[in-house]
Amino acid sequence: MSTGRAQVRMGPGEMVQAAAMARRFYLEGKSKIQIAEEFGVSRFKVARVLETALERDLVRIEIRVPAELDAECSDALRAHYGLRHAVVVETPADQADTPDPENLGAVAADLLGELVSDGDVLGLAWGRSIITMANALDRLAPCTVVQLTGVYDVGTAERGSVEAVRTAAAVSGGEAHPLYAPMVLADPATAAALRSQPQIAAAMGYFEKVTVAVVSVGSWEAGVSTVHDALTPAEREKYVDLGVAAEMSSHLFDTRGRRVGRDLGERCITIDADRLRRIPEVLAIAGGTRKGAAIDAVLRSGLVTSLVTDTAAAEYLLHSTGPAPRPALDRADPDDF
Repeated sequence: MSTGRAQVRMGPGEMVQAAAMARRFYLEGKSKIQIAEEFGVSRFKVARVLETALERDLVRIEIRVPAELDAECSDALRAHYGLRHAVVVETPADQADTPDPENLGAVAADLLGELVSDGDVLGLAWGRSIITMANALDRLAPCTVVQLTGVYDVGTAERGSVEAVRTAAAVSGGEAHPLYAPMVLADPATAAALRSQPQIAAAMGYFEKVTVAVVSVGSWEAGVSTVHDALTPAEREKYVDLGVAAEMSSHLFDTRGRRVGRDLGERCITIDADRLRRIPEVLAIAGGTRKGAAIDAVLRSGLVTSLVTDTAAAEYLLHSTGPAPRPALDRADPDDF
C-alpha cells in the first residue's frame, strides 16, 4: 500500500486553510511570518502547508512571457557568455536569413526603457536596428542622448542616426547631441580635421560621460556591414587577410574577439573601443543566421554587456565553443591573453 504523502487525502478544513494561506502568500505578497501570526501557527507550519498546496495542485505556478520571447533560450545565452541581459526573440518564419529582423528593434526599445535611469547619458551608434529601436521607443527616463558614430551616408543623416538621437531625446525629454559627419573618411587627416570642428568635438566630448550605449553588429560581407560597404574592394580584401570576422561601430574583430585592422579607426568618426569598454551597460542588437559568427566574435571582445537577438542567431551562438572567461561579465579584453 502506498504511504506517499501526495496520496494522503486532504480534509476540507485543511484544504480551505491551505488555499487561504496560498492566497496570502502568492497573491497578497504577505510573508510566512505574517501568515503564521494571522493563523496562529508557526512559520514552519505555513511553509509545510504552502508546499502541500503545490503538491496537491491547489496552486499552479505558471511563468508566462509573450509568445515572441524565448525565455529559456535567453537565459541559456546569458549564462553562456556571462551577459547581464540577453533577450531572444522568435525569428519570423520568413526572416531567418534576414540580418536584424525588424521585430528586434521593438524589443530592444522596451529593454532600453528598463536600462536607462534618470540622469544617464545614452549613446547610440549607427545601425538600421538602432534606428528601428528609436522609432519604437515610447518610454525613456530623462537622459542626455549622444551619437557615438558618424553616419553611413551624410545624405541620409536626417533619416538615420541623427534622427534616432533626436527621437530618443524627444521621448526622454533630454538634450540631443548628434554628429553631422560621415562614419568613414578617405584618410586619417580628414578624420582628424573633422574631429576638431567645434560642433563635432562638443558632441564627442560627451563620450566620456556615456553610461548606457546601444550598438549594432555587422558581419564582413556586402549589405551586412555598413563599414564594409563604405570601403574599396582592395581595402575590404586587406582586412579579410587580417582575419576580420565582425564589425561594430567601425571596430573590426577576428573570430576570437581580438581587434584587427586598427588603422581603420584612424579614419573613422566613432567612439574609441577602450572607452566603450568602460561604459557600464553596452547593449548590442543583432540577429539572423548570417550574423551568428559576427555576434559571437563581438561578444568575445568583452565590449558588450547585453544582447537582443533572435532564435536564428541564438541557435548558432549556443552551439559555439564557450569562451573563457565569460567576456561580457568580466569585460575581459582578449588582446590581453
